[in-house]
Amino acid sequence: MRACAAVYRVAVVACLSLAFGFVGCEKASNSSATKQLRMAGIIFQEDQFFRLILFGMKDAAKKNNIELLEGNSDNKPDKEFQLVQTYTSQNVDAILISPLSAKGSVAALKQAHDKGLIVVTNNTAIEADFPDADVECSAADLGHQTGAAARNYIEQKLGGKANIAILAFKSQVAEQSDARTGGFKDEVLKLPGVKIAAEQDAWLSDMAVQKAGEILTVHPEINIIYGANEGGTAGAVLAVKNAGKAGQIAVFGTDVSQQLLDFLQSPDNILQAITAQRPFEMGQRSVEAALAAIRHQPYDKKIILNGICLTHADPDGVTAYAKQLQDWTAGGN
Repeated sequence: MRACAAVYRVAVVACLSLAFGFVGCEKASNSSATKQLRMAGIIFQEDQFFRLILFGMKDAAKKNNIELLEGNSDNKPDKEFQLVQTYTSQNVDAILISPLSAKGSVAALKQAHDKGLIVVTNNTAIEADFPDADVECSAADLGHQTGAAARNYIEQKLGGKANIAILAFKSQVAEQSDARTGGFKDEVLKLPGVKIAAEQDAWLSDMAVQKAGEILTVHPEINIIYGANEGGTAGAVLAVKNAGKAGQIAVFGTDVSQQLLDFLQSPDNILQAITAQRPFEMGQRSVEAALAAIRHQPYDKKIILNGICLTHADPDGVTAYAKQLQDWTAGGN
């Protein structure tokens, strides 16, 4: 009987040990499942558009208890490569990136993907099928919407004739620049009296002021300037002001900032229309897509957001958007 009792006690202890072992494993598993996720958000330029992407990321990260690491490649491919490698070595759970190049950004991101990181691109897609998601506005649509506004202006104000200068960013992000300027040209060139007199790269405001000024000196016949991004648009407006040609030259653009909204509301009547992207939502959706991928939940791998055309002729619409922009900015700080 004593032997049987001893065996019974050993069996009970073994069962209890096994049970506690399972409990311990379950706790460890639960702890792993609820650990704070870490994501890296990488942009490539310090302007309001990209800050709004980061603000959107920060908003979604805060709501989902995610630590967000912020990086800026400063338009430098080597720095972008280093940032991706750094975050990969730090074993973040996801990289959310506005790539500099559809082709040139692939190598570093492929390494991150191969090491098990979730990769979500925004603003610009890359030529690869491994990213877990891509969030962007259609670059061609942005150009088409602004082009349609310009075509309407040319028909109503200029008798269907115009000489146009374009400030692009082909040497920065060629694929996106070509899509925007191409969409714009598709619309304005529907009018036989329209000519593209000059097309140069100038994507930062200071650069665009100088470049647009030079173009106006060489081509005094120009009466429309199209800026394919925020900096190009702002610089074009300032160049027209500097040349004293408000009322003679109209500017149309792409992207949005508080400065551009102020220009749209200005009585000088230079900036006529911009097609705004939705950068804050772009940042939010990037985080949400990465989180769904990590949790193996259903989500859209290709998320296309429509642009919003804002015009000088619709001041109420501009005012409403300006209020929304202030709310986004306040929420991201």
